[in-house]
Amino acid sequence: MHDKRITVTGGKGFLGTHLIYNLEKNGYTNVRSAGRPEYDLTKTGDIIRMYDEQKPDIVIHLAAKVGGIGFNLENPGSLFYENIMMGVPMLHEGYLRGIEKFVALGTICAYPKFTPVPFNEDDLWNGYPEETNAPYGLAKKMLLVQAEAYRRQYGFNAIFLLPVNLYGPGDNFDPRSSHVIPALIKKCFDAIKNKDNEIVVWGTGNATREFFYVEDAAEAIRLATERYNKSAPVNIGAGFEIAIKDLVALIVELTGFDGKVRWDTTKPDGQPRRMLDTSRAYREFGFKAKTGFREGLTKTIAWYREHVHLSNKNPIK
Repeated sequence: MHDKRITVTGGKGFLGTHLIYNLEKNGYTNVRSAGRPEYDLTKTGDIIRMYDEQKPDIVIHLAAKVGGIGFNLENPGSLFYENIMMGVPMLHEGYLRGIEKFVALGTICAYPKFTPVPFNEDDLWNGYPEETNAPYGLAKKMLLVQAEAYRRQYGFNAIFLLPVNLYGPGDNFDPRSSHVIPALIKKCFDAIKNKDNEIVVWGTGNATREFFYVEDAAEAIRLATERYNKSAPVNIGAGFEIAIKDLVALIVELTGFDGKVRWDTTKPDGQPRRMLDTSRAYREFGFKAKTGFREGLTKTIAWYREHVHLSNKNPIK
């Protein structure tokens, strides 16, 4: 497989850069990225042009419009439309060209709001997603429907992976669209810089989440690309959960913020609990996460300190 032409959509993004590095480190010599500004993958014409120019044997579709709870609340329409319009024609044009494999990345947001914990792939259709996540989650979930349909009718080799919340060096720290870990890291460092004595965090802190270190996620995607060729969806994650209040306490400790945490309970918690059953990934392609959560957070915070705060000459202790 190492000589195959592989296109990674969203290859310049957070996960994409780590995945391309992982592929190249493991001997892949013909890996290309597809996304803005060269290609607007919400436009079918650009998707067709990408296929014509790059001629991939394998497509790994990471590109997505995505954000945290606030971003989801503000952008439900565009989240649904842009993710549908990237995913459906991307897979369809791959089928028309007879590519060897299409790897689709879904999201834990596709699961029903009250899925039993740990989330098992067999429960994926047993209810409606949590409301703030539903437009994004359902748009991505349609790739699973499409992949299974194209496999049944055309024998097209498309697989569907369900990653849990990612974090790590190079994450999106833009407060308008970031997820909880980068948002909290930025809040703490900003408070230290501005000498604020408190930070405000959305919700009650009682919701739980699972977090997946980005380098482990890249490894899981590579292994699935190499070894997995079935229609059943597969969870990829670390297989643990932590309450948001405990997450906040850990980030406060690791960043050195010594002020107060104020919970804004007028804001939503999102899905009550999240944790994946990752046994299928281990059974089917031998993946098990290796990075401990404290270790991963420490690396992420160190990256932010060096690349964001110190580069801007902010007075971080």
